[in-house]
Amino acid sequence: MGDTPAHGRRAEQADRSEPHDPPDDLTDPAEELDGPDDLQRSITGRLLFFYVLGDVLGSGIYVLIGAVAAAVGGAFWLAFMAGVTVATLTGLAYAELVTKYPQAAGAALYVQRAFRRPFVTFIVTISMLSATFAAAGSLATGFSTYFAAVWDLPPALLVSVIFVCALAAVNFIGITESVTANLVMTIVEVSGLVIIMAIGVAYALSGDADFSVLTHFDTDGNPVFALVAGVALAFFAMTGFENAANVAEETVDPKRSFPRALVGGMVGAGVIYVLVAISAAIVVPFDALTDTSGDPALLQVVQADIVPIPSAIMITVFSVIAMVAITNTTLVAVVTQSRILFGMAREDVVPGAFAKIHAARRSPWVALIFAAMVVTALLCIGTAVDRAGWGGSDGLVTTLANVTVVLTLFIYGLVIVAAFVLRGQDESEETFRAPTALLVLGLVGNATLLVYVVVDDWTSLVWCAGLLTLGVLLYLAERFLGGRTAPPGGPSAKDGTALGGGAR
Repeated sequence: MGDTPAHGRRAEQADRSEPHDPPDDLTDPAEELDGPDDLQRSITGRLLFFYVLGDVLGSGIYVLIGAVAAAVGGAFWLAFMAGVTVATLTGLAYAELVTKYPQAAGAALYVQRAFRRPFVTFIVTISMLSATFAAAGSLATGFSTYFAAVWDLPPALLVSVIFVCALAAVNFIGITESVTANLVMTIVEVSGLVIIMAIGVAYALSGDADFSVLTHFDTDGNPVFALVAGVALAFFAMTGFENAANVAEETVDPKRSFPRALVGGMVGAGVIYVLVAISAAIVVPFDALTDTSGDPALLQVVQADIVPIPSAIMITVFSVIAMVAITNTTLVAVVTQSRILFGMAREDVVPGAFAKIHAARRSPWVALIFAAMVVTALLCIGTAVDRAGWGGSDGLVTTLANVTVVLTLFIYGLVIVAAFVLRGQDESEETFRAPTALLVLGLVGNATLLVYVVVDDWTSLVWCAGLLTLGVLLYLAERFLGGRTAPPGGPSAKDGTALGGGAR
């Protein structure tokens, strides 16, 4: 969900004066990014479009579409439309800030520049880390539901834990994700959604579709509240676009290509989401679509036996596609977790053990193991809570998705505020400026959804507090027990992995 910022030269200056104070400033946007130590600018606008499309599409819709339908009714496609609209408005703030500061950093960089408060930057970074933990847990649970369609013998919790550990092992071995590889995975993810849309079109052309379901709200109260509930859940599927900010240093002419690719990718994802939602609504009976105890909603679309292909083959193929999509998204989360921990350790914000690199594999192995342990703990605790009847009827997937949404909305809101604070600074004729009215709407949208999620599911705050507390404990352990890890020349700022502020 974003990497953490720093800059080697300024970190070195800070080290000379106050060894324990983080740098108050970050990379000068006026500095050239084409030196021998800079990242290669090789990502074109077209590749960036697919990068954003793949990040937004991800796998949220594969695991949460049934829960969104249950919250809204047959008109749940409106929730995806509204959700992607709020996310796109937020994306405009990222587009404006990236054209000012085209470095691999993300939200922590923007917040640090805007507020100059290391503690705020620290909280944002811990929130990003916590959000990736919760997202990985939710996706791992979703993976187990599709795995059960292929082989239902292993317990779901065991499948989820093995899945998380396997991804950690893959990262330990050493995996270098490129935008081209992301493009291939995006094609696989989209292919599964194309299958759903094709089934929807075939069913509509058969004349049996009841389109009146698309205007049905399953609520006794105000439909607006039902729609907000659906948007709050659907927003989990909208996140990911912010990761594009971390490849800004590798993008050709980011001030021109980034706004176009970001907005275009999100609009494209929104169109696909809406068409998939409409297809699911007209093909599967509403009661079956919203039955969280049964097969995933999209798998039920395939099971409807609309196309002239044996349903057993379709179910297996689609389940594999869904698992590939979930694997791709979770892999990004696992990479982000270890990278944030690694960067924070090099800034002496968390224990230095997280900065250890395996001699042969060159992977942050301690960070990978710790991250896998945290996600495993979330899965085990969440499963125990569900079995004890304390977790409500939504299930672990929805619970951890809500935690992710709360933390992400908090970060998005701060980024929009940062865009306003930084207006008039570091601007040039090429700087993209988002319409103020749209940013205000985005801020209101994020705040509304955040308040709703917290009020509707107050337990999400308990989970958030637990994850944030873990981050604070790591900081305190380093503050009182650890030693310096960062070298005199500063952390690896060019990687975009270090943190620009701890609460010292």
